[in-house]
Amino acid sequence: MNVTGKINEYNEELAKAVRVADFLELGELFAKDALERNESCGGHFREEYQTKDGEAIRDDKNFKFVSAWEYMGEPSDAKLHKEDLKYEEIEVKTRSYK
Repeated sequence: MNVTGKINEYNEELAKAVRVADFLELGELFAKDALERNESCGGHFREEYQTKDGEAIRDDKNFKFVSAWEYMGEPSDAKLHKEDLKYEEIEVKTRSYK
């Protein structure tokens, strides 16, 4: 990658290049998070966890938590912290998109 600009001025092109790197790392972390879950839920749809009609199959018993990833220098080294979700006012159920 070649980043143009002057050394003593705000370099907009460098800022864009850094954002691209951030998005690539975030994408890698999203993929890692999806592979940690043996279900389809929210933004994580896995072909092996769907009904014959193509609807998502969730596993609320084992995956009712927020994945909070701690950055350790590289996305591949990120440490998973699970924050349990507790629902008191609503019933947890699978949504139908049909």
